[in-house]
Amino acid sequence: MAGLPIAQRVFQLLNGNIVFNPIIKEGTKVKVGEVLATLDGPLDGLLTGERVALNLAMRLSGIATMTRQYTEIIADLPTQLVDTRKTTPGLRILEKYAIQVGGAKNHRMGLDDGVMIKDNHIKAAGGIQGAIQSIRKTIPYPLTIEVETTTFDEVKEALKYGADIIMLDNMNLELMKESVTYIRRENKQIKIEASGNITLDNLRQVALTGVDYISSSAPITRSTWLDLSMRID
Repeated sequence: MAGLPIAQRVFQLLNGNIVFNPIIKEGTKVKVGEVLATLDGPLDGLLTGERVALNLAMRLSGIATMTRQYTEIIADLPTQLVDTRKTTPGLRILEKYAIQVGGAKNHRMGLDDGVMIKDNHIKAAGGIQGAIQSIRKTIPYPLTIEVETTTFDEVKEALKYGADIIMLDNMNLELMKESVTYIRRENKQIKIEASGNITLDNLRQVALTGVDYISSSAPITRSTWLDLSMRID
């Protein structure tokens, strides 16, 4: 369950006389038919807020549920699951909140949280070297630079020119293992992220390659809404 405080806020904004009493805590696994919260207040406020509150809680609970499924698979490993910026327009903060409720970590909230050099940036800059060197001249010191790589040569170039984080994007397991071994041997301080086509079936195998993070948009983009209802007594 995720989103009860959000649902509560919906009703509070509509009518301050509505009393919202959560029965369970955020992040709790729930069963079909279980009562999650009770509300007491004017009928017009309850019915006006019903669909907005339910939609948000249903959406966030679906995200938290799928996130929990992912995190439980690698719970005994040091690798952390993180989300992406593939979020519903206008709902990023809430959806990333649901990711945390499900037990994963947040990646960047926006473009200003850190620098990620992707394939289009590399092409525009004429290569990884040019992209990193031009960015280093202008970004504030605390910001990190992450480079998206798809080949072993790109991994070596990103490492050579000072990337803080190296993303292994859409690599097969063998290439990923080779890249992790190389990066660890050359610089143990570099953080490694795996991304691209991460599923429940291959998540653990990816984590066992030794990466620090696995990023996936699936819990947000592919999760199913939890079925919730509000009943007037």
